[in-house]
Amino acid sequence: MTSRIFLAGASGAIGRRLVPLLRAAGHEVFGTTRDPAKAGALRRLGAAPVVVDVFDAQALSDAVAEARPEVVIHQLTDLPPGLDPARMAEAGPRNARIRSEGTRNLVAAAREAGVRRVIAQSIAWIYAPGTPPYAEDHPLNLAAEGSRKISVYGVVALETQVLHTPPLEGLVLRYGPLYGPGTGADAPPAPGAVHVDAAAQAALLAVGRGRPGLFNVAEPGGAVLVDKAMRELGWDAGFRLPG
Repeated sequence: MTSRIFLAGASGAIGRRLVPLLRAAGHEVFGTTRDPAKAGALRRLGAAPVVVDVFDAQALSDAVAEARPEVVIHQLTDLPPGLDPARMAEAGPRNARIRSEGTRNLVAAAREAGVRRVIAQSIAWIYAPGTPPYAEDHPLNLAAEGSRKISVYGVVALETQVLHTPPLEGLVLRYGPLYGPGTGADAPPAPGAVHVDAAAQAALLAVGRGRPGLFNVAEPGGAVLVDKAMRELGWDAGFRLPG
């Protein structure tokens, strides 16, 4: 079944790989960017560009209502180009704000527009210390301190809002560290990383598969178990876009 998809963060590393997958599957895609200069690139990928700031709650609500999507995919981040390590620390608070306030606005807009399902990007390296590999029900590291605490609590805010806003069906994809085009890393930075194409495929599959809940999305052999994503979504860690 094809759907109308509102893809928030369509010009990001995952978003740019996800738009062609969604279009190839027959979905109609409305892709957001804050930068009007990126609208043309989104249009060339096959998405109807939507220039909107997620922190402008009214404008975002209007944009979602106009698109009339069945599914919202949340791939919004506020990270430096190529995930530049020298700039990641300063980006932490901004990215946490996207996860908390930005998610709140997006989820509210989705609910008001009668959206059926919300799929959101999270991260898989925030579990509390224990004995890996960690399944999705392992507790998060709420005792984290400093910059890590900011990141953890941003994730908690995102996941809580996506998973607990009825009647929305909320699915959260906890990605391992990304590598591949647009990520600044050509090879896996650590065991349990995930190629950006495989990350995009997980979001594509979640449009029509999987029960609401959490899914670790990372290459096997790392610190997290990924059996659930493989079993319920049919996800393939080795998936790559052609070409």
